[in-house]
Amino acid sequence: MAVVRLEDFRRLWIGQIFSQLADKFYIVLMVFLIAQHWVSQDAQSSGAMAEVASAIRMDIETRAQRITLLATGIYVANTVPAVLLGMLAGVWADRWPKRRVMVASNAMRALLVLLAPVCLLPGPELLGLSWGYWALLLMTFLESVLTQFFAPAEQAAIPLLVPNKLLLAANSLYQATSMAATIVGFALGQPILRLLNQSLASLGLSGGEFLLLPFCYGMAALSLSTIRLRETPSRPNNIGIGEEIREGLQVLVKRPTVRRAMRNLVLLYSLLAAMYVLAISLAGSISSLGPTGFGSLLAMSGLGMAIGAVLTAQLGHRISRHHLGAAGLAAITCCLVLLGQLQGRLLITLSLCILLGIGAALVAIPAQTTLQEDTPERERGRVFGLQNNLINIALSLPLVLAGTLVSSVGLRPVLLLLATLALGAAVLERPWKRC
Repeated sequence: MAVVRLEDFRRLWIGQIFSQLADKFYIVLMVFLIAQHWVSQDAQSSGAMAEVASAIRMDIETRAQRITLLATGIYVANTVPAVLLGMLAGVWADRWPKRRVMVASNAMRALLVLLAPVCLLPGPELLGLSWGYWALLLMTFLESVLTQFFAPAEQAAIPLLVPNKLLLAANSLYQATSMAATIVGFALGQPILRLLNQSLASLGLSGGEFLLLPFCYGMAALSLSTIRLRETPSRPNNIGIGEEIREGLQVLVKRPTVRRAMRNLVLLYSLLAAMYVLAISLAGSISSLGPTGFGSLLAMSGLGMAIGAVLTAQLGHRISRHHLGAAGLAAITCCLVLLGQLQGRLLITLSLCILLGIGAALVAIPAQTTLQEDTPERERGRVFGLQNNLINIALSLPLVLAGTLVSSVGLRPVLLLLATLALGAAVLERPWKRC
């Protein structure tokens, strides 16, 4: 409540809520459009789709599988800018006023998504698919590019609006909000889109589903535009972008606390990404869930992260950051080991997923707070841009490797391998030291 009472931070927080909801609604809208316009109930897969599916060893016998294949293209277009442009966008976030970057990125995304209905117009086919699908891929790519500018500017703005003693609470609130936006956005996205579509259709208008994204991005831009942000004026810059990127990397070399926090965040997101894949196998071992019930396990992890965020906000200032991080990593280690040993037991598995989420919050929130406190103000944008780069790579690689390892060696050895990585990171925190 102390940070929510800060007027400018509250406006930033409201902007985050609308922006993150819009990001999740965007993915839901793309899948909705693919299902409605490119994969009909009785359509056969095109030759091009069949060739792509064969190359990646994916079946497209059913409509759901064809939707998944086309949605994968959306996911890739959304991920590539995050992997390639994070650090570069962070440099420009340092050069430009952060409030303007945040407002402009959301306003431009609001305008960009207004073009979505145009992609449904009939036209020529490319590689067996309507030109509109390829236009959606391009739009998704550009939307993700704009997001890469917003993210580091947003993270760099938090320590300018919040006193140091409240940074831990502010990041706890952001972590809880992020989890809530993910759950609400993906869970309610499709019902909201259908409701808007049907509501306008009853008035004789079509395209109601296209109003949600411009509204959310527009509200984010409006809220962020009212922030009073006191920034140190940017110094005249005669050095190139490459040199600025090297300066950002030097922060990690010169500041062990920043390096350690970045390491923990990258490892944490790698573990969480692997768990997204392993949750399917874990759920499959529980007779009352089955593989399609993996969402219940992920929801329990999200609940655990929300609980961990509240605990960190209330108690974290009494405990040193590296002790919090070590405790979180130790909790994750225990959960991974026990999940491997106690497969097939519903209540125990759900409880362990909640504890794993709490451990993740104990790692993520202190690490993010350390990055904000210990990174010099004029270099925060590029450091947070680098963070986005590394985290998106950390999210991508395990998604591919975890499934391959499970199919070759089994679930339990993979969980033990992940537990070993978490234990190693906990030891590197040297929890036996007092500070």
